[in-house]
Amino acid sequence: MTTPYTGIYPIAPTPFTASGDLDLDGQRRVLDCMIDQGVDGICVLANYSEQFLLTDDERTTLVDLCLSHVAGRVPVIVTCSHFSTRIAAERARTAASAGAAMLMLMPPYHGAGLRADETGILQHFARVAEAAPIPIMVQDAPLSGVNLSVPFLLRLAREIPSLRYFKIEMPGTAAKLRSLIEAGGDTIAGPFDGEESITLMADLDAGATGTMPSALLPDLIKPVLEHYRSGRRGDAASAYARILPLINYENRQCGLRATKTVMAAGGVIKSDAVRHPLEALHPATRAGLLELAGELKPLALRWGK
Repeated sequence: MTTPYTGIYPIAPTPFTASGDLDLDGQRRVLDCMIDQGVDGICVLANYSEQFLLTDDERTTLVDLCLSHVAGRVPVIVTCSHFSTRIAAERARTAASAGAAMLMLMPPYHGAGLRADETGILQHFARVAEAAPIPIMVQDAPLSGVNLSVPFLLRLAREIPSLRYFKIEMPGTAAKLRSLIEAGGDTIAGPFDGEESITLMADLDAGATGTMPSALLPDLIKPVLEHYRSGRRGDAASAYARILPLINYENRQCGLRATKTVMAAGGVIKSDAVRHPLEALHPATRAGLLELAGELKPLALRWGK
């Protein structure tokens, strides 16, 4: 890879049947819809893919399906997070063999009390890098409960040559991105934000070159990036202001269920089922989501009709 990955890399949802089984045909349709949304790449098996509710066999099935179906049309990032370094490395090996463009990992954690120290985290990422010779993205998110300081993130980048990408979605993302970019310089190939792009304008101002939202409305988020890259910050801000109510509703009211609900309403998938102990959206919340989406008409709400 000579040109850094930039742009919009949404998280692919994992569709289930109404009975909770994998919907493999629906997964293919999700991927096709996302490519038609104009995404620059796709991330699979992330938290918004309900990765924590999938069996190991299901993961393997989905890695093979997603990489073979996308077939190089866009780069695919495969999330390989696990508390066990051995399992994370094996997941990385499988993803790289299937054709993944990049790996994404959270630091090792388990529940509220089991976390590695900085030496353990460094060794964890280093062993994953040894197992799979492709770029690695560190996911710095509240879910892990791990404090990844800017100096430590820079240490990871300097000591592990393939680790050059960072998805920052902590409180104060823009400030952390700015500090990371200023201190790291060329060491930081890809400063991305996440969390449904809910702080995108501030993060772009801080130097972010990519964003990783859900697959709900990437076709409406992408123009924000394009305006900003072309120096039209005012147009970017206007485009973002138009879609921010839907992004906010997704982030604060719905979480990962929003994309599935809109894709089911848009005929992309047959069911918006999530796996227990997650529950379906309350009917009033669902109605509010579809009302906002109906006003903006993202492709996910129209693709299958």
